[in-house]
Amino acid sequence: MNGDGSAPLLVGGLLLFALPLAAAEKPQIAVEEFVLPNGMKWLLYEHHDSPTIAAGWTARVGSVNERPGITGLSHFFEHMMFKGTRTIGTKDIAADLRLIEEQEKIREGMRTEMAIMRERLRRGEIDDLTKPENWTERYRELDRQFDDLVQKQRETIVKDQLDQIYTANGGEFLNAFTSEDQTAYFVRVPANRLELWAWLESDRLLNPVFREFYSERDVVFEERRLRTESTPLGKYDEAFNALFWEAHPYNWPVVGWASDIPTYTLAQAKEYFATYYAPNNLTGVLVGDFHAAETKPLVERYFGRLPRGGADPPPVVTLEPKQIGEKRYNAEAETSPTVRIWWTGAPFVHRDMPALDLLSDVLTGRTGRLYKGLVLGRQIANEVSAGIDPRKYAGVFIIECTVKEDKDPAAVEAAVYEEIERLQRDPVPAEELQKVKNAYKANAYRRLASPFSIAIRLMNYDALGDWRYINTSPELADAVTADDIQRAAKAYLTRENRTVGVFLRKAGAAPEDAEISKLPPAAQPMVRQALKEIEAETDAAKLQQMIAQLQGAAGQAPAEMKPAIDLILQRAGERLAALAAEKK
Repeated sequence: MNGDGSAPLLVGGLLLFALPLAAAEKPQIAVEEFVLPNGMKWLLYEHHDSPTIAAGWTARVGSVNERPGITGLSHFFEHMMFKGTRTIGTKDIAADLRLIEEQEKIREGMRTEMAIMRERLRRGEIDDLTKPENWTERYRELDRQFDDLVQKQRETIVKDQLDQIYTANGGEFLNAFTSEDQTAYFVRVPANRLELWAWLESDRLLNPVFREFYSERDVVFEERRLRTESTPLGKYDEAFNALFWEAHPYNWPVVGWASDIPTYTLAQAKEYFATYYAPNNLTGVLVGDFHAAETKPLVERYFGRLPRGGADPPPVVTLEPKQIGEKRYNAEAETSPTVRIWWTGAPFVHRDMPALDLLSDVLTGRTGRLYKGLVLGRQIANEVSAGIDPRKYAGVFIIECTVKEDKDPAAVEAAVYEEIERLQRDPVPAEELQKVKNAYKANAYRRLASPFSIAIRLMNYDALGDWRYINTSPELADAVTADDIQRAAKAYLTRENRTVGVFLRKAGAAPEDAEISKLPPAAQPMVRQALKEIEAETDAAKLQQMIAQLQGAAGQAPAEMKPAIDLILQRAGERLAALAAEKK
C-alpha cells in the first residue's frame, strides 16, 4: 500500500514482481550483519553504482502470528504505520491525543451495544451486523457522536505527511507489504538523505500514533471487499486455502476474515505492536551508496533508542497434520475454467526445498513439460504454471492450468498427473536438468543487480529463516540431482497429499477479458484485481502516481511480467482519460 492506504492495492506487489534483471554474473552479496544492544538485527550491503539507497525494515510478524478474532491485524498495521507519530502527521498533538481518548470512550459504549447485536444475530433476529437498520438506537447515537469526533480530529491531521517529506527529499517507492510471515516497509532515498530516513523510520517505531484507527478499519474492510468479495475467484480462493490448511494458522487470509476486521480495538493494536514491533523482532536493511563504517554509528544513534521488548514474541507451535486423503473443491465462478492443484510442500529452510524448486522449473515455463504437453501438444489448456510457495513454517507446491473453453477440465487434470508420474518413474535426463539449472542460476544472479531488488530479497529471506539464501541458492540448486527430484516427486506429489480445485465458468458469466487470458496464470489474479481497482478509482492523482511507479519498473522488468504491466498501464491511461473527459 501507499502512504494513505488508498492507492491501488496491488501496485506494490506488481512492483516486487517487476524488480529488474541485469546481466547474468556470479556475484556474492557481501552483507555485513550486526545486532544492536536492543536486539534489532541489521543487514548492510554497499552498492555504489548510483547515489541512492534502498532502505527498509521488516517485522517478523504476519498472518501466521494471529489468532481467531484478530485475523488480518498484521495487514492492518501496514496501514496504521503510515498514520504518523507525535511529530509527523499532526498540527496539534495534544488535541490529537485528547480526541483519540474521547473516541475510545465512545467506542467502549459501542462495543457494549455490539455485544447485544451479536446476541440478536445469534438468535436470528437480525441477519447482518453491518446494516444500520439492524443497529440498536443507542449504537446509532454513539456512532453519530463518534463521527463528530472524527471530523474534529481531521482538522488536526496533516494527511500523508510522511509521504510528502520523502517525496520532497527525493524519496521514491515508499511502500509496504504484508505476507503470512512478515510485514515489510521500504523506500528508496538519495544517499545524502540516509539520516533523514533513519530519523523518520525510528520515529515511526518509537512514537507511533494510531490516529484514524476506526475509520481505517473501514478502509481495510472495503479493501477486503474489493480484493475478495468483488473479484471472480476471491471468495473461492479463500475457501480453497482454508480447505488446504487443516490446522495451521496459514488457514486464514492475510487481509483477515470479514467478521474480524470491524472488531479490532485500539488496546489490541497497542498490545500487538508492543509484542511484534519491538526491536528484537525487527530486521533493518540498507543497500546502496553508503559506507558501513560511517553508517553503523548513525543506525545505532537512531534505532538504538528503541526499547527492547519485554519478552520475545510467542512461537508458532501448531503444526499441519499429515494429510491422509485427497481433498477436492468444485465450484462455478465468473472465470475461465481452471484446474488448481496444491500439494503440501516444504518450509523455506527445509533441505528438500531446492529439489522441489527445480522440480517446479522442470514443469513450468514455455520450455517446461506442462506447457509442451498440455498447451502445445494436446492443446487442452491455454496456460499452465507450476511453482513453490515456501513459507517459514510450511510450504506449498502449486500447479494451475487455465482450461480451453471447449475442453474437459478432467482431461487437463489427468494430463497433469501423467507428467507427475513420469517424473516419479523416470529421472530427469542430464541435459534437461542442466538447462533448468542454468536458467535458475541465471535468474538468481540477474536479480542481484538492483539495490532495491537485493533489499527486498534480504528482508524476505531473513523473515523466512535465512537471508544467506540470496548467496547460497545457486549452489544449492547446482547440488540437486535427478535422483533428488525423483525422490521429491515421489515423497510430496502424491494423491493423498493433494488438494484439487476445479473451477467451471458459471452459466451466463461474461467471457474472460481476452487480454487477461493471454497472460501467465500466475499474473492473472493480480492483473484482474489491479484493473478492477483502476476502474473504481476516481482520483486522477492516484492513478498518475501508480502509472509513474509502474513506468519506472516496466523498462527493466523480467520479460514474463512486461505484458501484465503493459496491460495495466494501458487500462490506467484509458481510465485517466475517461476521468479527464468527465470533468469537461
